[in-house]
Order: sequence, then C-alpha cells, then structure tokens
Amino acid sequence: MPELPEVEVVRAGLAPAVSHARVLAVEVRDERALTRHALDGADFERALTGRTIAGTARRGKFLWLPLSPMPPATSPVDAVVGHLGMSGQILLREAGAPAERHERIRLDVEHPAHGVLAVVFADQRTFGSLAIDALVPTPDGAAGGFGMDAATVPHQAAHIARDPLDPAFPEAPFRARLARSGSAIKRVLLDQSVVSGIGNIYADEALWSARIHPETPARALPARAVTRLLAEVRAVLERALAEGGTSFDAQYVNVNGQAGYFAHSLNAYGRTGEPCARCGRPIVRVSFMNRSSHFCAHCQKARGL
Repeated sequence: MPELPEVEVVRAGLAPAVSHARVLAVEVRDERALTRHALDGADFERALTGRTIAGTARRGKFLWLPLSPMPPATSPVDAVVGHLGMSGQILLREAGAPAERHERIRLDVEHPAHGVLAVVFADQRTFGSLAIDALVPTPDGAAGGFGMDAATVPHQAAHIARDPLDPAFPEAPFRARLARSGSAIKRVLLDQSVVSGIGNIYADEALWSARIHPETPARALPARAVTRLLAEVRAVLERALAEGGTSFDAQYVNVNGQAGYFAHSLNAYGRTGEPCARCGRPIVRVSFMNRSSHFCAHCQKARGL
C-alpha cells in the first residue's frame, strides 16, 4: 500500500502540472472510485467542472487539490481528496491519450503554461477513491499539510495525525503518548491517529535502524530510544522520498508511470532469511496485525515483553 513517500512523490509530481489549472471536463467511468464522495458520479462531474485547482497538499496518505473558491468566499472551502488505497495511481497524460488500464476517472485540465492535460485516476483493486470534501480548520492553526500554507484540512482527513516530516509534528505529545502506551511500538507507529504516513515497510526499516524490537511495549522505551527512533523514522522516510518511493510491482508508480527504487535499499522488510547488514544473522519474519514484521532477532533485542 502506498505510504507517505509514495503519496508525496505523486503530490510533488502533480503540483507543477495542476496548480492554477482549470478543470475543463470530468468523466467518471467507474463509480467505485467515488466511495468517499457523498453523492454520485454525476454530482462529482458537475461540482468539479469549471473549477480551478489552487494547488496540491498532503497529510499522511491523503492528498488533496484545494479548489479556488466560488464567490463570495475568498479562500478555498473545498477540495478534491484522493486516497490511493492499495493500488491507486494518479497519472498525467497528454490530452486525448488512450484510456489507461483500470482507468476509473479522468479530468481534462488546462494549465496556463502547460496547456491541456489529462489527469487520470486508475486503480486495479478499486480500494482507492476520489471525492470532493469540505475543508475545515486545523485545531493547532498550522498548515494542514505538505504543499500548502492554508491552515485547513479535508474533513475526512482531519482525524489523521501529522507525520514525522511535518514541521508542525507535535513531538512532545507524541512522546507522552508513547510513555503511556503498553502497545507494541510497531502497533503505535502504524496508528494513523498517533502518527501518520509510516506504514508497514517504513516501520520495519526504522525499527531495524534504531535497533528496537517491533513488539517492545512503547512505554518501555527510554527517552533516548524514542529520540533515536524518531530520527531513524525521519531518515528512512527522507531516503525513500529521494529514491522515488518503494515499488515491488507495477502497482505503485509516479505521475509519469515510473517506479520508485527504494526497495533496493531495504535492510529488513522483505529480506526474510537474508543476512542482517549489521551482524550477518538472518532476518526473520513473523505475523503482525494481519501483516508481517521483519527484523533481526540479534540486533533488535526484545525488552519489556
């Protein structure tokens, strides 16, 4: 499933092509791609056609395109919200380009500098979605997400915590939450109401880098271990961003259809049986929350269990 690095790569790729572009036409080819939209495909098409996209923003795995306001409003009050689910793709194509495989929704937009382009939402497994959603104020008054300065966030993403790369990430409350929690640290890292965007792959990688066993109770971590973990989470996410995200198959691609290559830099996730890059012992895999955890049993000692 695409996580913070993959969604941020898509957001950054969209930004120069759609910011200040006017939506000329909208075609909903499969209404299963509108599961988060309040009404039907005809409403989505009608509400979006003719609007101007003010920019691009992201929080965790949600990205959104704020829409320029309709008078008398002076700032965006709603946005197109996208969630990629397990296999969603947002692609930029030339105007009139043939339909993509698994294409669900297409927007034709006209950009002042780039002319007419097609923005295609394709999704093989149909767990992803687009929607038009109201923007609501952020409780802390800080920017709602990466890419925009406005202190607003889509209503359906308002419950999502800030991510560790967000300048407004509330580090002190995060530390306090860990100190109170008896849950496994990996479970806490995957809780989107506590911290967003990390995901299974990056949790395994950060815990390996920080030498922390994934089932260690969060409250058993001393302050210095939490400091080390946060540093490694940020480092892993930044490296993944620099390498275009993680692609194991053709499901995750950027807006140009290109795969990320961070999979070649992984130290734990997907390395079952391979030697640990630190100690040479084999990486092990265990079941965790209907998924899997990958770690080095020698380097990542279990404590407080």
